[in-house]
This record gives sequence, structure tokens and C-alpha cells, in this order.
Amino acid sequence: MDVATIIGLVSGSLLILTAIVLGGSAGIFINVPGILIVLGGSFAAACIKFTLADVLNSFKVAMKAFSVKLEAPETIIKKMVDYARMAKKEGLISLDQENPDDPFMAKALRYLSDGYDEQLLAEMLNKDINLTINRHMTGQNVFKGIGDSAPAFGMIGTLIGLVQMLASMDDPASIGPSMAVALLTTLYGALVANLICLPMADKLALRSQQEQQAKSIVREAAVGINQALSPMVLEESLRIYLAPKARNKPDAKDTPAEEAG
Repeated sequence: MDVATIIGLVSGSLLILTAIVLGGSAGIFINVPGILIVLGGSFAAACIKFTLADVLNSFKVAMKAFSVKLEAPETIIKKMVDYARMAKKEGLISLDQENPDDPFMAKALRYLSDGYDEQLLAEMLNKDINLTINRHMTGQNVFKGIGDSAPAFGMIGTLIGLVQMLASMDDPASIGPSMAVALLTTLYGALVANLICLPMADKLALRSQQEQQAKSIVREAAVGINQALSPMVLEESLRIYLAPKARNKPDAKDTPAEEAG
């Protein structure tokens, strides 16, 4: 899983718990009605905004995005340039024997070995990229929706607690629990939104951009291999995806001079 995500969630939770413990009893911050109002209400609102399948799939997309480690662009470029050398020496059919771990890269090599023309190859790979972006976008919107709803339901819980408190002013024993619901639901809503859902939506957007970049490199490399570009020319065209400082780093540039033809 993404290390930064784990560090953020764990450190944020620990800091809040530490502040609670140092301030007194942690048990007073646990309120089941408040939790039900915030979590249940936010989930219900998400189901109204989106389909149930979208809500459930968004969690799967998020877990996959955070658990699957993407290869660095430099590594992807090196692999595709190596495949270009192989195709140039042994023909496109030789790529059929390759089985990379990345499913998208494996699909691109299969299309090349099957003899797809340039237009169909680019069209099929672009369709895969666009569908992936759409899935990630839906996941982002679901998390943003929950993040927007959680504070609102925290406020609803606050209003419920205040109504209960005002309705039982003649019973001093019930004022405390009602006030706890009023205050804790606001806290729960703020935590769910600002510690979990909204940061997760932003991280999912970042991972989507990274995956789009990785797949774009594979797509452009596959089209270049299909056009029989030399490995050296292909590598130079792919390095535009790297940061400016990384473009001039020697990697696979020490290729035989005859490959330029």
C-alpha cells in the first residue's frame, strides 16, 4: 500500500488520540448515536448521489490504487525500449513470448504481436486509458461526496442533540448525554471529512494522474514500435514524459550506433 497514505492516516489518528488521552478520559469521546448519524447519514447520502455499485466500487478502486505499486516512468521507458530492440531484431511476433507484470503493457504487446494496425492499436489502448480514468473519477467523486456530507450530518447531529437537551431541561441527568451527541457528531463529521474522505479523494486523483502517465508512455511506445521507430528515437520521444532534470540522465542511451537506423 502507498506508504504516505499509511503514514498520514496513522500519524493523524495517533495525534488526535494522544490529545484526547492527555486531556482526560478517552471514553467520553465515544458516542454510538453520533457515529451512526455521521457514518450512516454520509453513506445514505452517497447512495442517493450515486448508484450503490458506484459507491461500493469506489472503495475497491481506492484500495487497488493504493495497494498496487506503479513502476517509475524511467523503468517503463526502459522496458518499452527493450521491447523495441527485440521487435527490431526478431520481429513483432517475438513480443508474444513476453509476459510483463503490468496488464496494460501485456495487452499492448499482445496487440503488437497480433498485427494490429497503428490506428486500431492506438484506439484500443486509448479506450482502456479512458475507462480507467472514468473509474477513478467516479471514485474521487464518491469520496468527495462523503467528505462533503459528513460535516453536514455532524451539524444535523448537533441540532438533534440540542433539541433533545432543550426538551429535557427539567431533567438535569439527560442534559449531559444530549450535549455529548450535539458536540461529538460535529467532531466525527470533521474527522471523517478532513482526515479520511477528502484526502483520499485527492490521493486517488494523484494516483489516477500517475497511472494515466504510465499508460500513456506504454501507448506511445507501442505505437512507435508499430511504426518501426529505432529504439534510440523511441527513447528520446518517450523522455518528454520525465521531469526536465531526469531527461538528460543516461539510461539506455549507450546503444549501438547501428540501432539508429
